[in-house]
Amino acid sequence: MKKTAAQPATIDSYIADFPAPIRKGLEQMRTTISKAAPAAAETISYGIPTFILHGNLVHFAAYKHHIGFYPAPTGITAFQKELSVYKGAKGSVQFPLDQPLPLALVKQIVQFRVKENEEKAKQKLKIKKKI
Repeated sequence: MKKTAAQPATIDSYIADFPAPIRKGLEQMRTTISKAAPAAAETISYGIPTFILHGNLVHFAAYKHHIGFYPAPTGITAFQKELSVYKGAKGSVQFPLDQPLPLALVKQIVQFRVKENEEKAKQKLKIKKKI
């Protein structure tokens, strides 16, 4: 995706564009993800905050009535029961702004995605060594 002037360059600038109550939720998401994946790098991808570790790890974003969390379809499937109380789709879930964020669940999902991405990276390395 090509960056335009309207897109934020950093997660800090993305978060700064929102009112205080939404900023608080975004900062909580960022902190929770950072602690669960300390080796992950922060960036903006698709115009939203993204954490990268051997490829995309998770994304999150704010909307009018919710904070969206995008842990890839595998992250949603692995925690389908826990996420069933929220609106969502194949690779996303919506956390309503009028409810506390399920930060312990976000942490578990991020840790799952870290293990998943690290395993994929190990498999790719094994394949390269065989060639």
